[in-house]
Amino acid sequence: MAFLNQADRRQAEAMAHIGYCNPFLPERLKWERQVLGDRFKEGGAVIKFLSSAEAELVFANFELLLEHAQKLVDKMRASAIDGRCTREDDQRLYRETVLFLLYAKYFSLVHSLPEQKQPTEGCPYAKRWEPFLKDYRWYLNIAGVELPDYFNAVHCFSIFRQLDRAFQHIFMFIIGGSMPTARLRATIWESIFTHDMGRYVRGVYKTLGDITTLITGPSGTGKELVARAIGLSRYQRFDPKSKTFGDERQPQLLAVNLSALSSTLIESELFGHCKGAFTGAVADRQGWLEVCGEPGTVFLDEIGELEHSIQVKLLRVLQTQQFSRVGETKSRSFEGKFIAATNRELELEIQGGRFREDLYYRLCADQIQTPTLREQLVDRPEDLVELTRFIAARLLRHVKEEVDALASESVDWIQRNFGTEYAWPGNIRELEQCVRNVLIRKSYLPANRALGSSVIIGNSIETAGSDAHFINALLACELTLKEVTEGYASHVFQQMGRYDLAASKLGVNWRTVRSKVRQYRGGTLAHRP
Repeated sequence: MAFLNQADRRQAEAMAHIGYCNPFLPERLKWERQVLGDRFKEGGAVIKFLSSAEAELVFANFELLLEHAQKLVDKMRASAIDGRCTREDDQRLYRETVLFLLYAKYFSLVHSLPEQKQPTEGCPYAKRWEPFLKDYRWYLNIAGVELPDYFNAVHCFSIFRQLDRAFQHIFMFIIGGSMPTARLRATIWESIFTHDMGRYVRGVYKTLGDITTLITGPSGTGKELVARAIGLSRYQRFDPKSKTFGDERQPQLLAVNLSALSSTLIESELFGHCKGAFTGAVADRQGWLEVCGEPGTVFLDEIGELEHSIQVKLLRVLQTQQFSRVGETKSRSFEGKFIAATNRELELEIQGGRFREDLYYRLCADQIQTPTLREQLVDRPEDLVELTRFIAARLLRHVKEEVDALASESVDWIQRNFGTEYAWPGNIRELEQCVRNVLIRKSYLPANRALGSSVIIGNSIETAGSDAHFINALLACELTLKEVTEGYASHVFQQMGRYDLAASKLGVNWRTVRSKVRQYRGGTLAHRP
């Protein structure tokens, strides 16, 4: 008699795929649909969080998966006890389905928010150890079922806890429904576990911390959130005796904003110093590289601001994992992981001689690019509404009944004054600032709104921005009356920065201004060479 019938085998294979695939890629939902069929609750192309309703869909599907897994594993265990689980492929499938059940039962989606730090006493995960171990033995300590060395209960428990923390940090903080954001979530997951979860579980977890992660992208796109998700989701082995994961007194993420410190302070912050090493060094001091143990992470924000002399010292640490305090020759070991971030184009910095090429190639083995808010809105315009509501909910967390009103008011103001063409140069951070301004003053004026400038040269005007084509064509008497009104409306809008202010200046309705600006930008005049 076969270990499983064909229908059960398809279910088990799908669950095994769910356990090993990237949860933020479309394939994850494909496997969930295969298991749940008509019971699957649709919520979009990828797993994302923008509201409690969407989170509930994810939770609901996982509860259904747990229900299916429990029934299937019980059936598989009975077959294994009867001696029908002898083929290597059957044993693999049984082990992986059991793992899916144990993770779903004791870890996944247990908390609504990620832990910000490990408590000093009594880890909540530790309370699950005894019941987890009991189920682990019940399902896997069966005569004839072979377990690989890496499949022991402690390692599985440690991996599950890492999976749980990684999912929560990515799911709850990397917000947005666009495909650029979905790709970012999936890329962060790969930075933590690689693209091959099986290989990671079998042993890569021991060495992945040696690889530096470089996060690039404009300001305000969430580079620090990416760093936190990776740094706070590293593998920590569970100790059944102490009921703890590693040394919980060790800081997990140490952030250094390099642009905010002088070169002397940067050296002291990173490497530490000896008493008398420089003026003001009145005592020995440990630097972050010394404080950070395994599996801690040092996050170097704005790495593009680093001076050459410190770039050389950092390169040595990356090459040898060794460093010395300022003012001493003794070599010390760095045991953690580096994450670096910058909003600069490091390739251009290298060409300009401001950044060492050898340091760059030590940093870029694992590179993540954060998308701009503009890229997200072009891909999925409705993200503006959903992101604005998410920001409003966080801002008014103590007065939830006002969230929808503020979100609606903010979106209405944005659409009326900026339209759909605004570039959001400050990205998510600017959108947050906009919502705050609308809450307080019912308006928002970007600090970096370009006012434009022009100068007459001969019979033409050289203008900063796209107005040059319009003004030069106007002087040359090349425009129709329609083109004049559209071009002038666009010019006033660019100068004023808002549709309502431009409308007041022109003495028309703001919708008229927006219509003429769109017609102008869609016509041939704005694109003349």
